[in-house]
Amino acid sequence: MASKKSILIICGGGPAPGINAVISTVAKIFLKDGYRVLGLHEGFKGIFSEEPQIKEFDFPHADRIFSRGGSTLIMSRFKPSDEKINTKLFSDNNVKLLVSIGGDDTASTANRITGYLSKENIFISNIHVPKTIDNDLPLPDRNPTFGFHSAKDEGVRIGNTTYEDARTSQNWFVMSTMGRSAGHLAFGIATSCHFPMMVIPEMFNKTSITFDKVVRLIISSIIKRKILNINYGVALVSEGVFHIMPDSELDHCGINFTYDDHGHPELGNVSKSHIFNMLVQSKLKELGVNIKSRPVELGYELRCCRPIGFDLTLCTLLGLGVKKLFDQGVSGCIVTANSKGEVTPLFLEDLQGEDGKIAPRLVDIDSEFARLCFQNMHFIEEADYEASKAYLPDPERYDFNKILAYLE
Repeated sequence: MASKKSILIICGGGPAPGINAVISTVAKIFLKDGYRVLGLHEGFKGIFSEEPQIKEFDFPHADRIFSRGGSTLIMSRFKPSDEKINTKLFSDNNVKLLVSIGGDDTASTANRITGYLSKENIFISNIHVPKTIDNDLPLPDRNPTFGFHSAKDEGVRIGNTTYEDARTSQNWFVMSTMGRSAGHLAFGIATSCHFPMMVIPEMFNKTSITFDKVVRLIISSIIKRKILNINYGVALVSEGVFHIMPDSELDHCGINFTYDDHGHPELGNVSKSHIFNMLVQSKLKELGVNIKSRPVELGYELRCCRPIGFDLTLCTLLGLGVKKLFDQGVSGCIVTANSKGEVTPLFLEDLQGEDGKIAPRLVDIDSEFARLCFQNMHFIEEADYEASKAYLPDPERYDFNKILAYLE
């Protein structure tokens, strides 16, 4: 069997809806062309293992997993440093292509691995399929990364249920959702659910962020609705606000964060919604405003949901695109597809800045779309100062535009 050509598929980072659709499509199209299709469990960790766990795909298995959530291959955030590559994995199985599925770190690591293998006289191609529910990879024409729309759809389902609970029980909820560098997921969920307040990192493009400002934005919405005799609502805060918080804020917030290998706070270990809900409740008590709110965390439940039709189509196209680019002799690239369904390669150097890093794609907070969505939110403005004085000693401090310095 070793003499028969094969491809090797690995998944890096965290799950995203549509991974199985990519794996299934790649497996089917290469099986059709006579290749063995191997899947490696635990991502890059498997490449550096003396006893890698390999899954060999046949058509029935590839066909069975197509529309499932999660990943049929066990995933890992392992990032190699000085470990030695198991070159026998590639030579013994006659691997001709490494297909990596993940974020930009996964793509760059795949490039380094194939570069090392070439020095060992093992020549293989590598093609990367971009994956992140954060939608923060700057693909051409602002095309979405796969998994984003499915995660957003699941978030909207939960968000609508939460909003209905708020209306039914006349309560408030403080919700948090994923999104390390950008607020696309929070923005999409909040606007789709008609939440009266959302807080995403991009909103602080003209002022520094503090816990106090986030709390005042939420209370601004609560009081504005109270003036309108609407005694319920949901405020959604992106977890990304923690990543742009000054160290001075994090050091004095009373939260004992743990940090990952890249220096990021391990936000999965704490409930962001609980933190902000407690801060909001504390401030409301200080103001003498009797309004109850409860925390809702949108986290891991978004990552392994079943992909919606949009992502099934996109992932199929990307999987077929891997075969197209491989047949064209293209390597060391990211496979992308535009709105016309045209597949093109994208190379890391096309995305990297002078510092070698890829700047995340952010929500365009100054776009007409964002500004129109803000109009559908509820918050204190100058015209509300007089009515707000029944609840706030200084309404100007709760003015949405002044908190964010939009009027300066």
